[in-house]
Amino acid sequence: MTGAEGEPDAVIRNADDGDLEAIVGIYAHHLLTGLASFEEVPPDLAEIARRRDAVVALGLPYLVAEQAGVVSGFAYAGPFRTRPAYRHTIENSVYVAPDAAGLGLGRLMLGALIERCSAGGYRQMVAVIGDSQNTASIALHAAMGFREIGTLRSTGFKFGRWVDTVLMQRSLGKGDTTLPGSDTKD
Repeated sequence: MTGAEGEPDAVIRNADDGDLEAIVGIYAHHLLTGLASFEEVPPDLAEIARRRDAVVALGLPYLVAEQAGVVSGFAYAGPFRTRPAYRHTIENSVYVAPDAAGLGLGRLMLGALIERCSAGGYRQMVAVIGDSQNTASIALHAAMGFREIGTLRSTGFKFGRWVDTVLMQRSLGKGDTTLPGSDTKD
């Protein structure tokens, strides 16, 4: 399904409790069939709810893409690291249902994350991409203004092989051109 100008006909909105079952299914598919996440055992509904609630409690976005009433993807931003000096940097995660891959939902969700996190005063967004052969995720992030920072070789072991981690980064808002506190939201 596509809308105006080839954009997918989807609504990007905050995830709610009714979306959790679909999120569990989408994430489980990626864990069991791919290398986007180095997690190996799919979390249950209660754990996904706990994780979503933790993100939302920090004031960060946890979104779903909905097409014709069906959740076709989810995305969220979380702390890059927990130490205080990292407080202006966040990490993104984007997952699309297998039957909705290639429709542009990842781009819509990542765009919404970038917009919301910029408005929240965050200055850097980092993508930690599982597998240097994950060309779809690398291309998505590059198209959204991320640049490759580096590759950590053989940092994961999944499906009987060593897996790299690709780090990509983009500035948000004023990035590092001003000090924190120079914006009203810092």
